[in-house]
Amino acid sequence: MRTSSVRRTALAASAAALAVLVTACGGSGDDQDKADEGKGKAAPTASSAAPAKALTAAELEKAALAQADVKSGKVTTQLPPTDDIAVEKVETKDAACLPLAHAQAGVAQGEPAASVKRSWTGDPVKPSADAKPEDALLAALDTEKMLINLASYDGDGAEQAVKGLVTAAEKCAGGFKATVVGEPLEVAKVATGDAPDGGDEGAAVTLTVAADEGVKAPAKIVVVRKGSTVVTFSAVNLASMATGKDFEVPADVVAAQAGKLG
Repeated sequence: MRTSSVRRTALAASAAALAVLVTACGGSGDDQDKADEGKGKAAPTASSAAPAKALTAAELEKAALAQADVKSGKVTTQLPPTDDIAVEKVETKDAACLPLAHAQAGVAQGEPAASVKRSWTGDPVKPSADAKPEDALLAALDTEKMLINLASYDGDGAEQAVKGLVTAAEKCAGGFKATVVGEPLEVAKVATGDAPDGGDEGAAVTLTVAADEGVKAPAKIVVVRKGSTVVTFSAVNLASMATGKDFEVPADVVAAQAGKLG
């Protein structure tokens, strides 16, 4: 790929990702086929225990990820407008797929009693001194960014939030179209993976997104529920937007946030 093509693809996708975290590129070919092998294991059975009391916004702030909780990357507690997406700015052509678009944009599911947001950005990779310009650009972009939304619900709202997301992944496996802050998003397919450890239940979903120059790339969603609180992680890798290669959601960051829920 020419340097100009890499720059145009990566920067265009990066702008969209930083604004809505939805234009990520998914692994194609063998990488995506392997991801699809994990279908059908999105969420374990919810606990039958009585629902916990919803946390307040102040309690969620204390439970939200802080810089001291992670060994690498940067935690942002006050999100810029490009990352703090309002629920009304997210639309889908098929209403059944709206929970997926909400999750990828860092928007809470349903109507939580309270919610707070964070973001985490991994440390950039320093390219080698003799790297070609296009390789140096991709190396600089080869890091994950996640929007993290903590939402607490009354009654069985938390369980319903997770259920709604998993149901949407099943109904919209063939893809869907959305608009986030006025930007169109075309998802070619949706695949579920192994639920994360920790919490009472969880889900993992990969959206294969149609990006620039015919690239199809992964945008990933991880959800963990603990009692009445649901944490949604929306992850992209900026280099993946240009290459279409797969990436792993930083498990240590997910574990650090899940651990703070008690």
